Amino acid sequence: GKPYSVGDAIANMIPIGSQGFPMTIERAIEMEPDLKKAYQKDADTKEIIDLAKKLEGGARHISVHAAGVVISPTPLYDFVPTQFDPKGGKIITQYDMHGVEDAGLIKFDFLGIRNLAILGDAVRLVKKFHGLDIDIEKIPVDDKKTFRMLARGETMGLFQLNGAGMTQHLKELKPTVIYDINAMVALYRPGPMESIPQYIKRKHNSKLITYLDPRLKNILDQSYGVITYQDDVMMIAIKLGGYSWLEADKLRKAMGKKIPKLMEEQKKKLLEGFVENGITKEKADKLWHLIEPFAAYGFNKAHAASYGRVAYQTAYMKSNYPAEYMTAVLTAESGDTEKISEIISECKRMKIPVLPPSINESFGNFTVIKNSKTTKSSEQNQDQIRFGLYTIKNLGNNISNAIIEERKKNGEFTSLSNFLERIHHKDLNKKSLESLIKSGALDNFEERGAMLENSEKALEYNKYIVKQLQTDQSSLFGGMEESTLPTFKLEKGSSVTKDEMLSWEKELLGLYISGHPLDKHREKIEKKGATIKHMREKALEGTIVIVTGVIEESKEIMTKKGDRMAFVRIADFTGTLEVVVFPKIFIKYKNLLETEKCVVIKGKVSHRNGEVSILTEAIKEMLE
Repeated sequence: GKPYSVGDAIANMIPIGSQGFPMTIERAIEMEPDLKKAYQKDADTKEIIDLAKKLEGGARHISVHAAGVVISPTPLYDFVPTQFDPKGGKIITQYDMHGVEDAGLIKFDFLGIRNLAILGDAVRLVKKFHGLDIDIEKIPVDDKKTFRMLARGETMGLFQLNGAGMTQHLKELKPTVIYDINAMVALYRPGPMESIPQYIKRKHNSKLITYLDPRLKNILDQSYGVITYQDDVMMIAIKLGGYSWLEADKLRKAMGKKIPKLMEEQKKKLLEGFVENGITKEKADKLWHLIEPFAAYGFNKAHAASYGRVAYQTAYMKSNYPAEYMTAVLTAESGDTEKISEIISECKRMKIPVLPPSINESFGNFTVIKNSKTTKSSEQNQDQIRFGLYTIKNLGNNISNAIIEERKKNGEFTSLSNFLERIHHKDLNKKSLESLIKSGALDNFEERGAMLENSEKALEYNKYIVKQLQTDQSSLFGGMEESTLPTFKLEKGSSVTKDEMLSWEKELLGLYISGHPLDKHREKIEKKGATIKHMREKALEGTIVIVTGVIEESKEIMTKKGDRMAFVRIADFTGTLEVVVFPKIFIKYKNLLETEKCVVIKGKVSHRNGEVSILTEAIKEMLE
């Protein structure tokens, strides 16, 4: 029953949790003197906080594990209480994952991996354009081209192997066998990743391979003596610690479920077992020290091998059929503009041109173009990727499908007039026609500016043709030669600037395709190392950098003190970056924080929650 402002004032005094620990009311009172003072002296604050303490920690809502499936020998309600999922209406258990297992049931996680769809799409495209049937489960696992690509760090778009950290390790490792990939998938996670440098050194220098005990050789020889999988730990427990298979499984469970109390019990038991089986106390402690990192995030070998195989399959397809694979990746990421932008940058690096949509070459999704007529003669054999019609905003799938079907049935469209005569769909209206023109889908016919200025006239012509066909098709066209059909005459229109074209592409496709607003400054930017990619790769925490970019989004917020500041997203031809503009700087430069403005930003590098951003110190507009 209190006013909103009272709750808001208290909430603003509660700091945000950090380092993985959520904030509690008690901790907030200890940390914030103002909150403590208000709690002690203000009756409303005390009443609200005392009520909040009673609610704190309670279940806020029912959460459902996205992939968890519980299996029982008879109907589920014989074992656990069930209910309907409030969102989807499916039957779920009222017990959580631990309670379900305590009731004697088994829980499986059935994961959906987008990369499997990408592989399937890539295989389909290879069949379509090369006539090859690729059995993805039977590809050679020793393909030198694939391993050379991984050693170069070209991991963008691959399953499990992309990201700066993993890419750097792969460049150092220079993998030569699929077991290297399996091992990297297993080791690249908190805890086990401490072993990666050792794994890399031992791969390149066999003299460094050592074993604390000769019995470890049979267990760890494939991973150069480095403990890599949960299975390694279980086998060590059995062979060197005297564990039974059942006891080893309990150890695995204690590690996998991250249960500290169980881990402590297992540590004591395992150390005793090592000593009883002829290992010195000193070596037993060393061996435990090697095992301990797996307590949190160890992978079992089967899981790593399954992931490693899919990772290798994606790498194989990218290295051997690059255009088809990258087309499949683009289709899978449709709708995520930031990812699409990154993938297109990778395509450019791979020298695969990405072209705007075209009514004569595009399908619904992205597609590969072989020997496109739009290319220069020197590029005739170069594969290209064409944007799909589904990617154009304000066009819609129905009209897109109608265009594709008509083209399949009666061949390519020969002119704007021909297009208007053949498409009789109700969704061909002002909005959809302008989207086709502005996105570049009709570039083969006329200039965008002229078509745009004649768009209303074009639609009138289209309606006239459709109406005549509907009223008396036979009397209008029966026996008439094609040349006597009425044709659409385009009146001359004003030409469109490059910046206008880029602005339309950004508006309708989500990114710039035929160029970039910074192209005129590209040479200078690259020479000074002021690209976003360069900054991300080279800049250390706290260093002062200069980056350039186009403002894609500027989001103003109010601080607790009521001052205005902004979070700004900028982009260049290498990627995107968040820029933080604090109140003092915001007041000074707020007139420059407009979308589509090209700016130079000077600021301090900040690495927070795994993301890189710039804390702004100065902003300048990039002029011609």
